Amino acid sequence: MNTEKIQEGHVFLIDKPLDWTSFDVVNKIRWNIRKAYNLKKIKVGHAGTLDPKATGLLLICTGKLTKQIDEYQAQEKTYTGTIKIGVTTPTYDMESEENETFPTEHITEEMIHEATKQFVGEIEQFPPMHSAIKVDGKRLYELARVGKEIERKARTITIHNFKITKIDLPFIDFEVNCSKGTYIRSLAFDFGKALNSGGYLTALRRTKIGDFDVINSDNSSFERSYFEENQENN
Repeated sequence: MNTEKIQEGHVFLIDKPLDWTSFDVVNKIRWNIRKAYNLKKIKVGHAGTLDPKATGLLLICTGKLTKQIDEYQAQEKTYTGTIKIGVTTPTYDMESEENETFPTEHITEEMIHEATKQFVGEIEQFPPMHSAIKVDGKRLYELARVGKEIERKARTITIHNFKITKIDLPFIDFEVNCSKGTYIRSLAFDFGKALNSGGYLTALRRTKIGDFDVINSDNSSFERSYFEENQENN
C-alpha cells in the first residue's frame, strides 16, 4: 500500500470492536493513515453504520472511493446475533437496562421457528426511537434521551432469510440476511412481540456486506495494533 493508492481509493474491511461507534473507527483509521503516510488530509468514510453494541464487518473507504459509499451501503447484509426473550429495553439492545418483563412459559421451539416466517420477505418496520434518523431536524436518539417518544413512519425493508441457529431460552441465536435500512434491534423487539412476549438484542455481529466477508478483514499492522492498543482507552 502506498500514498497514491490510499488517495486514489481503497476499501478496508474492518472487524469493528465492541463498544466502538462507526465514527470512532473512521477517526482512528484516518489518524493512522495520516501518520503512516505523512498525509495532512485524506477522505475517509464508512459504508453502513454499526451500533456500538454490535461487532463485525465495517467497510472503510478512502480517497476517491468514498464516492461509492452509497453503492456499498445498498448491498445486502448478513448478521448473526442473540435475542433474549421475556424482557425489553428502551434501546432494544444492551445499551440500556431492562425495563419490562413478559411471560415466556407458553413459548415452544415450534412456535419460535414458525414466528420467523412472518418476517421473511418485504415487510414494514418501525425504526427504534434510539436511532440516528432525523425527524424535523432532530435525531430520534436525541429526543429519546430527554424522554420524548414520537410517532415514527414505517419503512419497507426486505428480509431474505431469517434462520434460528440455537434455542436455549431465554436466549435465541439467529442469522439474518436483509436489505439496506433493516434495524436488527427492531427485528428483535418485533420478534418478541410475535411470540406474545418481549425481546431485545444481547449480541449482534455483521458478517457480510454483499460479497465482502468479515473473515477477510484486513490484518495490516497499523489497523490491528491500533485497535488492540487503544480499545480500553476508547
